[in-house]
Amino acid sequence: MPQALVISDANILIDMEAGGLLRPMFRLDYRFAVPDVSFDIELRQFHPGLIRLGLRRMELSGESVRYIETLASDARARGVGRYDLFALALARQENCLLLTGDTLMRTLAEDEGREVHGTLWLVEQMVSAGLIKPKRARQAYDAMQTAGRRLPWEEVEEQLRRFE
Repeated sequence: MPQALVISDANILIDMEAGGLLRPMFRLDYRFAVPDVSFDIELRQFHPGLIRLGLRRMELSGESVRYIETLASDARARGVGRYDLFALALARQENCLLLTGDTLMRTLAEDEGREVHGTLWLVEQMVSAGLIKPKRARQAYDAMQTAGRRLPWEEVEEQLRRFE
């Protein structure tokens, strides 16, 4: 059975890098991708190794670009970054799951019926798959917090208690 495609925004990938979880993330039974434009502008300079690890760059269709233009004028989308909208459009184009760390983006995607998850879900997937132990998850979250990553820290603690 082919691996499910998952589209991510840059925030999730930066969280994983801050936590030292990129290698186990790419060992999950998913294919991870980002819009090519988002990679080129947001990730290429400081995170070039993502492609070598397995991140795919994907192009948006003309229809998806028009969709972004429509979203950009939508009041619900105000406050959502342009490159995050690219990720939403690509997830819509490919009819797949979206990973985002942005609350407004999550709401917008859910309003459209898109399945959306974030960093906590991804860490849970790694623990469930046996790719990392709960102790490693705690270390990763500590590193993310030290790096100034914005996560729902109370939910993180609840998740870690469930793991342990």
